Amino acid sequence: MKPDVEIDAKGLLCPLPVLRLRKALEAAAPGTLVQLVATDGASWIDVPHFCAQCGHELVEAEDWEGVKVYLVRKG
Repeated sequence: MKPDVEIDAKGLLCPLPVLRLRKALEAAAPGTLVQLVATDGASWIDVPHFCAQCGHELVEAEDWEGVKVYLVRKG
């Protein structure tokens, strides 16, 4: 799947990756697919929690040797 929006949050620490994701989703239309790339280990917990709380779909989450890649569809 090709994302509509890509966010590079590598090197940013909690809570900045999730805040960048939230900002992008607020500006997006429902159904928009957003990719977040982060290196912060806490994002592995924060992103799924954020999606569940805010009604967004976590389509995919992968860890590529410390680089976490998330695909989120705006709910």
